[in-house]
Amino acid sequence: MKKHIVKLSFLRLTVVALLFAFGCDTKELLNPAPPTSLSDLEAFTTPDRVLQQVNGLYATLHNGQFLGGRMQMYHEVRGEDFQNRLGNGVTGLFTWQYNQVATNAEPLNAWTQGFLTINRANVFLEGLQNNPNAVSAELADDYRAEARFVRAMAYYHLVNLYARPFAFQNGNTPGLPLRLVAETNPNNRNLARSTVAQVYDQILADLNFAEENLPLTYPTAPLRVTRAHRNAAIAFKTRVLLTMQRYADVVTEARKIVPQTAAPFSSTSGVTHNIEANVRTVFPTGTGTSYTGPEAIFSLPFNSNNVPGVQNSLAHYFARPGAGDGFGNGEYFLDRGTQGIFNNSAFTATDARRTQLTITVPLGTPPDNLTFLTKFTHNPATDWAPIIRYSEVLLNYAEALVRVNNTVDPLALALLNAVRGRSVPAAVYASFATANDLLNAILLERRIELMGEGFRGIDITRQLLPLPAKTGVQGTVPITSQQYIFPIPQAELDNNNLMVQNN
Repeated sequence: MKKHIVKLSFLRLTVVALLFAFGCDTKELLNPAPPTSLSDLEAFTTPDRVLQQVNGLYATLHNGQFLGGRMQMYHEVRGEDFQNRLGNGVTGLFTWQYNQVATNAEPLNAWTQGFLTINRANVFLEGLQNNPNAVSAELADDYRAEARFVRAMAYYHLVNLYARPFAFQNGNTPGLPLRLVAETNPNNRNLARSTVAQVYDQILADLNFAEENLPLTYPTAPLRVTRAHRNAAIAFKTRVLLTMQRYADVVTEARKIVPQTAAPFSSTSGVTHNIEANVRTVFPTGTGTSYTGPEAIFSLPFNSNNVPGVQNSLAHYFARPGAGDGFGNGEYFLDRGTQGIFNNSAFTATDARRTQLTITVPLGTPPDNLTFLTKFTHNPATDWAPIIRYSEVLLNYAEALVRVNNTVDPLALALLNAVRGRSVPAAVYASFATANDLLNAILLERRIELMGEGFRGIDITRQLLPLPAKTGVQGTVPITSQQYIFPIPQAELDNNNLMVQNN
């Protein structure tokens, strides 16, 4: 494993891929040319130009139609913790209703941006291979690792929307086309779906390569959060393996960055990560601008010149309606009924995540008290999108330990309390009667801690649970239902003769 630090200037993320995407027809979007305005020869002429291509990988990933906001929203509203307020057909209504069809914009846009991200990584990898003298061999390996990290992240989020969960038939169901070479023309358009297991194999292969070749750290705090490093690859592997129900492997990976057997927990090599003392500092408000604390492992940044789009930001979806900081469009509010987490006894009245990260306001005529999430509060939409946090890793680790050992594991309890104790120290857990009780507490804690960050839908499907009923709209959706996953976009079916629809 490499033990080095990359010393690079923090360059503003490029948006070339986004400029490329808009103004193209559907066929071009689904089969994009290399997303760069430079020829291959020009793009790899100097180290600075190569670095610009690397930055462009992240720019494509953080598009508002993908991990800049919309993907997280899709995964959240498929769960039971949010209610739709506006019935807005362009901000996830059909996803919330489980009413997606192949011709809807939402499946098309997510698919298009996801595969645009994948293709950009492939184009870059091919360009780097064809220009071996563009940068040093060591730096080239760093960059390859970043590209494969981005590709793995894109495939993970796509396979969890458009395919059955891995645990269903052990991955032996239709997954996604594994596009691993650069698509620069429509000649390679036709490609059959690999199985879910094959897609996950590729994701893990990319992440293993990333772990071996990514730098341990970077010289500035922004870079340590917005560029992939070794600990980011390890942390993301714990999520992927948890989704696959490979719990023993989750434990193995988590120990690399959580080596302690008792609190306090922190990574001791590479970038230092730990739980921040105040959860509010993880999600800055008002004039607060720092998203680079030790809890942030990987985030996608935004600023006033680079926003995710009018209706794509996390604040637009989840913050209370209004203008200015602290406000959004209030598309989704927290379900305060029996199935929502807000009124669950585990979410106590003194929990800082309740007192500092939610707000209840009267709306409508007559007014009805509605509760909104306040993690994302910057309007215009400059909240950074949190992708991996250290608190998630601790909860991944805790869950895996309980499932592997089938006991009230003391380390699992300590990990759970490390997350819970940051926000509600008076209500940490002393013990549990059974392993199942501890497991249920961990799963509830995930819903509280990671609310609004794009986890709930995947947490439901990885456990092979039905999607929850939506009052007055839809009953529960079993795993075998066509509505359980997104349909393959009609445009992809039209342009790829080997593609088959979900059923």
